Amino acid sequence: MVKWSNSAKDDLRQIYNYILKDSQFYAKKVVQDILSKTETLDNFPYRGKIVSEL
Repeated sequence: MVKWSNSAKDDLRQIYNYILKDSQFYAKKVVQDILSKTETLDNFPYRGKIVSEL
């Protein structure tokens, strides 16, 4: 289970509120998409790409 930090929760709220200015439907969809992606991290914690710039 992914444990969201308070700052990550705030970021997610800010994303939602920003998109909400234009569309409630897409604000909900984007947040749901982000949350659904995190659900698989328990089984695949190293999935994704390493960003060379970091």
